[in-house]
Amino acid sequence: MSNGLFPQTVEYALRLMAHLAVAGRNGSLPSQDLAEATDIPLAYVSKVLRKLVVAGLLESQRGHGGGFRLAKSPSRISFAAIMEAVGYEPEPRACAFGQERCDSENPCLLHPAYAALKERFADWARNTTLTDVRRGTSGRYIL
Repeated sequence: MSNGLFPQTVEYALRLMAHLAVAGRNGSLPSQDLAEATDIPLAYVSKVLRKLVVAGLLESQRGHGGGFRLAKSPSRISFAAIMEAVGYEPEPRACAFGQERCDSENPCLLHPAYAALKERFADWARNTTLTDVRRGTSGRYIL
């Protein structure tokens, strides 16, 4: 079940990557172990992991001792890269009031504040990495 902040696939991708950053330091983790540790259905885990491999964020290894591991240092994997890997881009033209046309030329009443919020979110996603997640966790799963 999604937390409502992000679409479910994005939430799962962030959760899986955060878990790999914390628990996968010593090698690859099988998808079954990832599913159990993050409380995500195995079929969904497989789908999300495939997208993360294609995007170059994860490496996969088949066979005995195989599984998934980060393809780069956690400090080089931003939340924005993870979200992009699963096809999520915040709607840049979305209006908080649902207007079809809302921009600096034709703003709604909330446009200036909402535009600033969207920019802060984009900055946060670009500048938050898996290293930031590793610094503050000791839980079963992170997100």
